Amino acid sequence: MNFLELVKKRHSVRHYAQQVVEKEKLDYILDCARLAPSAVNKQPWTFIVVQSDSQKQKLAKCYPAKWFTEAPVYIVVCVNTDIAWKRQFDNKNHADIDGAITTEHICLAAAEQGLGTCWVCNFDVAMCKENLDLEAYIQPIAIIPIGYPISKEHQLSTRKEINEIVSYI
Repeated sequence: MNFLELVKKRHSVRHYAQQVVEKEKLDYILDCARLAPSAVNKQPWTFIVVQSDSQKQKLAKCYPAKWFTEAPVYIVVCVNTDIAWKRQFDNKNHADIDGAITTEHICLAAAEQGLGTCWVCNFDVAMCKENLDLEAYIQPIAIIPIGYPISKEHQLSTRKEINEIVSYI
């Protein structure tokens, strides 16, 4: 499959089969995330793979949507704001940008492996940090549920036309 086909295949999955995700597939996905680009190659990320029932229950308290609890595994993408590159002109910390890049690598790699994902960013960050016992400088930026989608069919959601978002000057 070419890259455009992969991008079209990736979509937000909110219904997961109760099927274990193979360790080999998780390792592949995490290796793809590890290789994501980052500002000045600082790689300010860490990944927490949540699989145990007790940790999954704690994580579900941070985002109490029923569909969320269906996923067999989660990857919590965290960034270290202390080591991330900061732009000299305005001191913009790029941890969130780097984290977003690696998160999408996770989602695309999962789609390539026949797995579904969904970006979850609307969660209780303070509770997540506490439940995962994270240091102050480590920020969880996304929780990615991963699993086999119940339905493999999806319609590509509406996207703007290319002429609406691109200008040549």
